[in-house]
Amino acid sequence: MITASQVKELRDKTGAGMMDCKKALEETNGDLNKAVDWLREKGIAKAAKKADRIAAEGLTKAVVDGNKAIVLEINSETDFVAKNEQFLTLLNTLATHLVKTNVKTVEEALTLVINGKAVSEWIAEATFTIGEKISLRRFEVLTKRDDEVFGSYIHMGGKISVIVKLTATDSPDIAKDMAMQVASMNPGYISRKHMPSDFVDHERNIQKEIIKNDPTMASKPENVLNGILEGRLSKVLQETSLVDQLFFKDQDVKVQKVLDQAKAEVLGFVRYAVGEGIEKKEDNFAEEVMNTAFGK
Repeated sequence: MITASQVKELRDKTGAGMMDCKKALEETNGDLNKAVDWLREKGIAKAAKKADRIAAEGLTKAVVDGNKAIVLEINSETDFVAKNEQFLTLLNTLATHLVKTNVKTVEEALTLVINGKAVSEWIAEATFTIGEKISLRRFEVLTKRDDEVFGSYIHMGGKISVIVKLTATDSPDIAKDMAMQVASMNPGYISRKHMPSDFVDHERNIQKEIIKNDPTMASKPENVLNGILEGRLSKVLQETSLVDQLFFKDQDVKVQKVLDQAKAEVLGFVRYAVGEGIEKKEDNFAEEVMNTAFGK
């Protein structure tokens, strides 16, 4: 049985209509990812962005410390708590200490001792004092060589945090600009050559189904259809390729041209958005509306 919460999650993820989402879930036995593909194949929804399912509250943080940098996320139950002074102190303390260590996982980080207390104790004390569950959700540490540079950007006080690693460059602004580009345009990969073959194949199959379901394509010869397919695929992949995106400061040029002018190359990036990929608890009003729509 398809539930109202499943329909709402799919609707939030794709922007498709409620009944289309319900139909997609019915056709795919409730599989969310397959339902997204079904909607796209029918031309009802575009590809879901990575950040579309932002739900939990909290903050992210990006810190650069010499040849190391870190991006981390700490979650709370409400946005109000994310502004709490103790919460902010915890966020800053963990970021500045974790970047200096070699821990790889959250589990390892929780056992790390900072100023005489394990990280797990810091979090437990914050949870007890603030009165909401606080958790270290994730972090990633990046390293660079002396001849490479980091660019960092924190958006809206920590709703989004980005670290970008580039080759050495004489341009003083390019590293920060690339971090801001990643924050604003949310690319999935540096370039098409960095995309896994299964990701490209998946997108190609989606575009094939879209063309197959388009009655205006029925009379076109195969070579024309192949051209249309590759053109559409290229457009979709460009949207998630950093170097192929339009530069946020100048919509007439692509990021690759900006990098070329700065004689720089992006080597990697990490972008965290608060709550990305976590389903948000529905409020009673939203549930009530959905239940009414389904005649419950």
